[in-house]
Amino acid sequence: MRTLYIDCGMGAAGDMLTAALLDLVPDPEEAVRELNEMGIPGVRYEMVRMKKQGISGMHMKVLVHGVEEEPLPDDSMAEGNVHGDHAHGDHAHGEEHGHAHEGHFPEEHHHEEHAHGHPHGDHPEEEHHHGEHAHHHHGMHLSEIEALIRKLHAPETVKEDACAIYSLIADAECTVHESDRAEVHFHELGMMDAVADVCAASFLMRRLDPKRIVASPVRVGYGHLHCAHGILPVPAPATALILRGMPNYAGDLAGEFCTPTGAAILRHFVHEYGRQPVMAADRIGTGFGTKDFPVLNCVRTLLGEDAAEELPEKHAAEDRASERILTLACNLDDCTAEETAFAMEELLSAGALDVFTVPAGMKKSRPGTILTVLAYPEKEQLLTELLMKYTPTLGVRVTECTRYTLSREERTVETELGPVRVKRASGYGTEKEKAEYEDLAALARRHGLTLAEVRGIVLQALRERD
Repeated sequence: MRTLYIDCGMGAAGDMLTAALLDLVPDPEEAVRELNEMGIPGVRYEMVRMKKQGISGMHMKVLVHGVEEEPLPDDSMAEGNVHGDHAHGDHAHGEEHGHAHEGHFPEEHHHEEHAHGHPHGDHPEEEHHHGEHAHHHHGMHLSEIEALIRKLHAPETVKEDACAIYSLIADAECTVHESDRAEVHFHELGMMDAVADVCAASFLMRRLDPKRIVASPVRVGYGHLHCAHGILPVPAPATALILRGMPNYAGDLAGEFCTPTGAAILRHFVHEYGRQPVMAADRIGTGFGTKDFPVLNCVRTLLGEDAAEELPEKHAAEDRASERILTLACNLDDCTAEETAFAMEELLSAGALDVFTVPAGMKKSRPGTILTVLAYPEKEQLLTELLMKYTPTLGVRVTECTRYTLSREERTVETELGPVRVKRASGYGTEKEKAEYEDLAALARRHGLTLAEVRGIVLQALRERD
């Protein structure tokens, strides 16, 4: 089976991932030409071959209105440096960021207006140095970004992937800022930089067409970063949300090594996480960051055939999406409904994958409840402590199990009533779609319709679109 392995031992940033994928393409110059022909407004890609620590690799330069952001001097770096992809550039309002991704730029960057990309002139202070570009620093809402992507000269699958990745970032921003999806906006220079990364990664993934994508656990770094909200921990709040459920670790180097863009790209494409599988790699790609460390600062990719047998279904790659999770459970017979509900809310807030209750007959013939929590292994200790704290239980049972999941993505569909988010799941020979309840309910109230009537209009819009 054609397998792509992504080594994220030095983190994940949009431009590093893009460069590492580009290095796998047989004709990278032709791929860059096609990327430029997509027509992202004001954006130009340039491929740069270079050597670091004696190793040859690729750097993807992205020019936004002719400007590429430069990293700050080493003496300005502090404990919360960043990568090189603007560390957080990918964010809405850019309010949480102050980094650059792959280069591991310093906290002092204050790239408060960026969106995950590269060191590309997204610093507020650079508006003074490049005054002629200052007028490009205005906000765009997610719907505008999606509309921009839809107009590109690229295959529909590439546009769908790019919109889905941006949707992940927007959802994280909404949660961090407790704002409505329609309110989230991205500042243009950093935003266009991020659009370039997201579209390039989507294009190259489709060009390489791996059937199985595996990634290593992701280094996120540690320390703090400066942003408009003050000093925040690494990983940044939005990045941490996108990484939920994905294996990651701090490592021994200070700085922000995983950016929102990098995290979202991995979340969308990767099927499994772990060590490199048994595979015969015929291509190896190296994507460099802009900063130098004692350890080579790069994302490395390997493409080749693994030892697994081909699955017969057309969704074989998605059907391999299995993972190890834990089931934590306890019996409750002296807990009020309000206490149980509060405990469930706290468990979900702490990172549980799911929390549910089942009625049960307890000893002494008393009715009771089995409270069950699904979680990744790294959450075992925390969630066990919360179960002990928020319920009267005296013990928690833990079981390890395998969970098979459909590949999921979200897109926004325009209807005659307004935009509606639609979740799509596929794999194991099946496909499912479901409109977001909150969006349906909001439109029903706004137009005086029933939920069923709105759902019918959405289904019709989906049929017309497909």
